[in-house]
Amino acid sequence: EERELQRGGPNKRQRPQHRGDDSKNDRYRRSGDKRIVEDDCPTDRNSKSDKRRRRWNDREEAPVEGAMASNATTDASVEVDAENPNKVKADFGLSGALANDTKTGNVYNGVTLKFSEPAEARIPNTRWRLYVFRKKAPQNAPSSSDPNKKDDGLIDTYHISRQSAYLFGRERKVADIPVDHPSLSKQHAVLQYRALPSKQQQIGAAIKLQCKPYLMDLESTNGTFINGARLDPARYYELRKGDVITLGASSREYVLLTEQSAKTGI
Repeated sequence: EERELQRGGPNKRQRPQHRGDDSKNDRYRRSGDKRIVEDDCPTDRNSKSDKRRRRWNDREEAPVEGAMASNATTDASVEVDAENPNKVKADFGLSGALANDTKTGNVYNGVTLKFSEPAEARIPNTRWRLYVFRKKAPQNAPSSSDPNKKDDGLIDTYHISRQSAYLFGRERKVADIPVDHPSLSKQHAVLQYRALPSKQQQIGAAIKLQCKPYLMDLESTNGTFINGARLDPARYYELRKGDVITLGASSREYVLLTEQSAKTGI
C-alpha cells in the first residue's frame, strides 16, 4: 500500500482545483498585459455585440464633490431657516443709484448736478469776461428815492476763462456764478466751452477746432434769455461777443466780452 501511495495509485490525494463555474471562467480572459472582465448582457449571453468591456481595476464613478458641497449648503440653509424663519436675507441686487447719477449728472460737493460736461469740453485760450450790470430803467419810470442805490452801474466782473464750465444758480455749494433773486433756480443755467470743427474750413484741409462759449438752460422755472430771446431748455446756444444774458425776473444783465474788447471798447 505504501508503494501504491508513492507511485500515485488510486488512493493518492489530489489537491482540489478551484476553477470556479464555467460561466465565471468564460467571463475572464487576458488582453495583452491587462486583465479584462466581460459583463454579459442579461438579454443574450452568447451575443458579442451586446457585451460591455471594462478594465478589472476600474472603479465606479465617485460622486461629484461640488454636488455634495451644494447639497450640504442647502441642508445647512434649511436648518437655519427652520431655526429663525423671520431672518431677513442679504439683498445684493442693484440699487439703481449709480445709473441715476450717470443719467442725471455727476455729484459735486454732495450735490447732484443737473448737467454733465460733453466730450468736447475745453478750457478756452481766449480771455473771456462777464460784466454784470443792472437793467436800465424805462424812460417813463420814476426815479428811485434811495440815493445810495446805483442805476445802470457796473456791479461785478467775472473772469470766465479759467475752467471749461460755469454754473449759474442759487445753490452756493456748486454755483460758480451765484445769484440771489427768488425767481431763479438752484441750478439755473450753465455756460459751457466746447471745441468744435470750424464751419469755414476748406475741403481737404486738416480739421481745425474752435473753442467757443455756449449757454444752456437747465430746465429752470422762469427761463434764461439771450438778448431778450428765451432759450429752450437742455439745448446749447452759441454765445458771441457782446451778447447780453438775463436770468428769470432778475434785474441783472451779464454782458459777454473779451479782455481785448473791454480795453479797446470794440
